[in-house]
Amino acid sequence: MFPDFKLYLITDRKLFKAHCSMYLEIETVLESGVKALQLREKDMPTRELLDMAYWMRGLTNEYGAKFFINDRVDIALAVKADGVHLGRKSIPAHAVREISGDKLLIGISTHSVEEAVQAEKEGADFITLGPIYKTPSKLRYGTPIGVDTLKKVKSLSSLPVFAVGGIKIEKVKEVMDAGADGIALISAILSAEDKGKTTEEFLRLLK
Repeated sequence: MFPDFKLYLITDRKLFKAHCSMYLEIETVLESGVKALQLREKDMPTRELLDMAYWMRGLTNEYGAKFFINDRVDIALAVKADGVHLGRKSIPAHAVREISGDKLLIGISTHSVEEAVQAEKEGADFITLGPIYKTPSKLRYGTPIGVDTLKKVKSLSSLPVFAVGGIKIEKVKEVMDAGADGIALISAILSAEDKGKTTEEFLRLLK
């Protein structure tokens, strides 16, 4: 299934002073037009993560946005999320399909041409590919792979590709011209002073 969104927002609660401010800001960006949100809080205790997931599921339903859970298929099913996002160490996509009765969209994080090709073989619905540019949140994945890798992936794979990693407003045209189907963002929106206006600007450039 081809994703019906071009901006894929990923959470990071460490960018907020408190959960209450995070909730308010997430609502702001949804109100501003974000149509896909991934809850990605890998170090959060399960019960807290579940509580946050229920809250975000309610909010994304209210604004007509897709809701994804990073890695945790059990929580995705419990809150009736739209999908899961898998990483290198997650269970494979085919197992997610079996567990969920093929009810979940599956995104997979990739960092090279080889990983992108493998993700398609495993049955991903879409992938994120990066880091395209240098970004603190992706340093552990090594040197930025650049737009040339993005072009190569698009020539070899039929999967929708969301470019991720260091994508600022001024880089949107470059990644979209290289063939990206959309962009995935964390700090470019969540660290912005005016998150609503920043969201609107990204969405305007993605039209």
